[in-house]
Amino acid sequence: MNLHEYQGKDILASFGVRIQRGIVAKNAQEAVAAAKQLTSETGTSWHVIKAQVHAGGRGKGGGVKLAKNLQEVEQIAGQIIGMNLITPQTSAEGKKVHQVLVAEDVYYPGESETSEFYMSVLLNRSTGRNMIMYSTEGGMDIETVAEQTPHLIFTEEVDPSVGLMPFQARRIAFNLGLEGTAFKEMTKFVSALYTAYVESDSSLFEINPVLKTSDNKIMAVDAKVTIDDNSLFRHKDYKDLRDLREENPIEVEAGALGLNYVDLDGNVGCMVNGAGLAMATMDLIKQAGGEPANFLDVGGTADAARVEAAFKIILKDPNVKAILINIFGGIVRCDRVAQGVIDAYKNMGNINVPIIVRLQGTNADIAKDLIDNSGLDVLSATEFQEAADKVQKVLA
Repeated sequence: MNLHEYQGKDILASFGVRIQRGIVAKNAQEAVAAAKQLTSETGTSWHVIKAQVHAGGRGKGGGVKLAKNLQEVEQIAGQIIGMNLITPQTSAEGKKVHQVLVAEDVYYPGESETSEFYMSVLLNRSTGRNMIMYSTEGGMDIETVAEQTPHLIFTEEVDPSVGLMPFQARRIAFNLGLEGTAFKEMTKFVSALYTAYVESDSSLFEINPVLKTSDNKIMAVDAKVTIDDNSLFRHKDYKDLRDLREENPIEVEAGALGLNYVDLDGNVGCMVNGAGLAMATMDLIKQAGGEPANFLDVGGTADAARVEAAFKIILKDPNVKAILINIFGGIVRCDRVAQGVIDAYKNMGNINVPIIVRLQGTNADIAKDLIDNSGLDVLSATEFQEAADKVQKVLA
C-alpha cells in the first residue's frame, strides 16, 4: 500500500525521525491558512508547495514549487491542485492532483552549507535481510547514480537476530562524509528510520533527499513509504491512509470482489487459478504471439459468480481481443469450473471476444464435454500447446 508524502512523514515522525514540517491543503485558501500556521509555528517565511500523488519525479513535472510570499502560495496551490501531473513515473495522461503539502523552507542560510543525501530501507531478497541503501548524491534519480557513478552507492545489511547496531549507523554517517554535530545527528536519524521501517511493517522507505541543514540538523525532506499489505491487520489505523483515487479503478474493483488482478498493456485476457500457473500462462501467451492484458488469479473457488465477476473485470479493458481461461482442478473440480464458465457466459449474454478454456485435473474429461456441448462460442483445449495454438489462431 503506497502512501502520500505527508502520510509517510507522519509515520516517520511518530518514531522520532526529524522531518520537514508541513500541512496538507485541498484548495488555495487552505494552502494560505496552512502557510500562515507554519510561519507562526516554525518561523519560515518561504514555503514549498508539493503535489501529493503516488509518483516520483514531481518536481520535473511542475508539481513542486517554492513560494516566497502568501500571494505566491495561493497562486501556486491554485495551479497545482486540479492539474494532471505528468512525471517520468506516470502514464501519458498523468495523475490528477487533489491536494498539496505546504511545507516549511529548510534550505535557510547558516553556519555551513546544506547537503543532500539519498537513503532507503528495503528487503534484500537475495540474502533475506533488510538493507539500508544510501548515497552522497541526494536529490537525484538513484537509477541515474547507479548507472553513472555506482561507486557512490553504499549498502548496509542488517542481521535480523540483532537489528541495526550502533557501529553500522556510525559507518553510514562516516561514509556520507559527516563530522561533529551532523555526524551524531545522522546516527540518530538512521537508527530512528530503521526502527520506523521495522515497526511499521513497511516494504520500502525511500528518503530523497535526506538533508543536512545549514545548522547541522538531519531531516527527511521527502518520504516514499510503502506498507506491506499483509501486515495491515496489525496496523488498523494505517488502513484509513489508503487513497483509492491513486489506484487503478479496475484493480480496486477486482480487489473488492476478492480477485487478485493486475492490469497490463496486452491484448489477451487471462483467467487462472494460482499465481504460479498465472505466470506460466502469461509466458504461454507471449510465445503464441500475444501480449497478456492482465494477471488475474480467481483463487480456489472458481464458481459461476466468481467466473462471471472475472469476465466482467477482464472485459472492462477495451484492448482485450481474446480470453484464455487456464484452470488446474485440484481443490476445485474442473466440471464445476466449466459449468461456471457456461453459466457466466449465459448470464452475461453476448461476449464479443473469443474464449479459449483449458481445464486440467479432477473431472477434466467431463469438463471438456460440458464446454464442447454447450453450444456456446467457447473453444476447449487439453494441453498447454493446444491452448497456445488456439490463442495464436484467434489473434491471426
